[in-house]
Amino acid sequence: MNKSCLVLVRCLLLIVVLTAQTFAAPNNKRSQHQEIALIRNAVEHFLYSNTANLPGQVIVNVGQIDRQLVLPQCSNLETFIPAGSRLWGKTSIGVRCDNQPESWTIYVQAEVSVMTEVLHIARPVSSGQTLSFEDVALQTVNLVQMPEGIVTDTAQVIGKVATSNLSAGQPIRPQMLRAPYVILRGQTVNLVVQGRGFSIRSEGQALADATEGQVVQVRNKSGKIIRGLARINSIVEIQP
Repeated sequence: MNKSCLVLVRCLLLIVVLTAQTFAAPNNKRSQHQEIALIRNAVEHFLYSNTANLPGQVIVNVGQIDRQLVLPQCSNLETFIPAGSRLWGKTSIGVRCDNQPESWTIYVQAEVSVMTEVLHIARPVSSGQTLSFEDVALQTVNLVQMPEGIVTDTAQVIGKVATSNLSAGQPIRPQMLRAPYVILRGQTVNLVVQGRGFSIRSEGQALADATEGQVVQVRNKSGKIIRGLARINSIVEIQP
């Protein structure tokens, strides 16, 4: 190989080396920055882990994080709930890194949905009507968007009595229903006093409606007003 060819080869090798160094420099610099995808994954994992006990299917949607954000690389990301935030609905999750001297903290927006079946009124129900299985139906909803105390178990409503007129499609809440009365106002009831080794029975007149276990006032035969616990079979239990 002549001298001019050797010079040309050396020049080409030098260009290749300089080009590789040029591309390697920003890549090395980039590797020292925190990957945004890892921050997003940390937030998603934190939310799913801390909502595992919620009823139904939890769906987490982590908001967009500015990909132009430049943060020092962190080997141990720490996620936390900022004051005033909650793991429910639209929320904000903090992510921090305590690497010294380059510590940092950012806040990531997210939304937590909880899809589950809740009881709704299946057909119009009148005030005072006792609910049956035909009166209720399960519908899948986002629990986050529902009022507090929504009922999900049919055992909590069947046999209960509507306290007002209910429209079809209403989600059921406990305050919309009451237990059936076992004692009615004006009814003749059996007053029962039970103690250790004795039992006394007499009759009286109930002064109010009452559900099982509810305290009710009764006027006995002598006209005295006493209080007792309403029981089934027209019994009012008086504590000795």
